[in-house]
Formats: sequence, structure tokens, C-alpha cells
Amino acid sequence: MNEERKVVGIYIGVSTEDQAREGFSLGEQKEKLLQLCKFKEYEVFKVYEYAGISAKDMAHRPAFQEMLADMKKGKINYIAAYKLDRVTRSVRDLEELIAVLEKHNTYLVCDRDDVNTSTANGRFL
Repeated sequence: MNEERKVVGIYIGVSTEDQAREGFSLGEQKEKLLQLCKFKEYEVFKVYEYAGISAKDMAHRPAFQEMLADMKKGKINYIAAYKLDRVTRSVRDLEELIAVLEKHNTYLVCDRDDVNTSTANGRFL
């Protein structure tokens, strides 16, 4: 059986010091997501991270744009984030992101929000 490789870009970030104090530090997000990837047998391509930038806007986050560029080049086919609000806080941006991911056969997995667009239920959500 020829099973598709699951190559993931881990996306982590914090926008304020408060998030770091409340358990959302870059190190904690990275550790949790590396554990998730090991458990799910995902191959980690790269960790993309940001600090001090709000997730309300996808266009002005260099690490996010780099990750999307790598996805479009076929380097990753999964994106893993700690929580959905690390990726976006806009329903409109999420809808656009999901469309781009689908176009490039890429899936979004958010550990703490139980989001996984590689499953039928996850796509429905």
C-alpha cells in the first residue's frame, strides 16, 4: 500500500506577554505540537513562528506567508497549530484559508480546538 506522506509545517505564535504567562508560550506550543506530530506520525518539515504580531490578519505575518509559500511549492501537506486563534481570528480569513488549503491538498490540524480538516467531520466543522 502506497500511503501518502504527511509532511507538516508547525505554526506557533504569541501576540502578547499575557499569552506567554497563560501557557501559550512559543516553547510550550512547539513542544505540544512536536508530541502531536510524533503521535500522528507526521514528518516535521519546519517550525514557523511569530511573536508580537496579532493573528487578526494573515497578510502581515511573514512566517505565515512563508508557510503558505512552502505549501504551494508542495513542501508541506499539513499545517499544525496549537489553537485555531493562532492561525486566524477572522471567520472570513479562515474560509479563504480553507479554500487555499483544499486547492493544494493540505490539511489544518489544531491541537487544542480539535480541528482536523483531513477528516469528514473536520471539514464539516
